[in-house]
Parts: sequence; C-alpha cells; structure tokens
Amino acid sequence: MKLITQTLIFFLTLLTFGCNQETNTNQSATPSQLPLTSKANIIESGNFVKAEVPTEGKMRIVSEGGKQYLEFEQDFKTKSGPDLYVILHRSNQPLISGLKEQDYVTISKLEKISGSQRYPIAANVNLKNFRSVAVWCRQFNATFGYAEFAD
Repeated sequence: MKLITQTLIFFLTLLTFGCNQETNTNQSATPSQLPLTSKANIIESGNFVKAEVPTEGKMRIVSEGGKQYLEFEQDFKTKSGPDLYVILHRSNQPLISGLKEQDYVTISKLEKISGSQRYPIAANVNLKNFRSVAVWCRQFNATFGYAEFAD
C-alpha cells in the first residue's frame, strides 16, 4: 500500500511540474506578445461589436517596415470558445453563422480572449479585398464578433 501511495504521489508531482513547465514554455515570444507600436502607419481601424457573443474593443491594421500587422488594443475582449481564429472577411458585417471559405482569409489562431495582441498579415493578402476583421469559431462556423473597417 505504501508503494502505491508513493508511486501515486510521484506521478501527481511529475504531472503538476510537467504541466507548469509546459505553460512556461508556451509563454515564449508569440505574435500576440509583440508590443503595439506608435511608429506604424495605420491602414484601417475599427471597433469590435457582438455577433454570436459579446466582443468589444478596438483593432487596427498597421504597416511597419514594409510589413502589415493586425493589432487588437488593450480593451479587446471576447468570450472563451473552442477553435477560435482571427479572420479578415470580405463583407462589412460577416454572417453570424455559415461563413463560406471564399469570403474570408485566416490570419491566425486567436492567441488570447482579452488584451493587446499583434498578428502578422501575409504579404499575399490584398487588404482592398476585405472590409472587416472577425473572431470566428471554426468548429461551429460561428462569428463571435467583428470590427468593420472605418472609412
């Protein structure tokens, strides 16, 4: 019985420290942890609004050093959900559900549900073809919220 208890404690300790170590290594530099910059040229901006769930905050698309980035400001927040992605959508107001693949381009998996974030936009993405940014649940094809580009 003593051997079973010691073995159980060993595995629980290993699991606990293993999970903590994994969490720490995931906190290495990711696109969302890059600082927002004031030296960038703002290309587009907008405010998030609710689609399927409450989503709020400001976003902007900037150009810096010949590259484009999508930035969510500190006031951004949405609800937690499975399989969340950041997308550019061709319309001003993406459908709440049933998005069609030809109507959007995926920027990245959503890094976190609140706070400032920065995502690089691929060089082959022509921003003139898109009118909004959305937080989208791929698993259920549901738009959590979106930000229409201000004209």
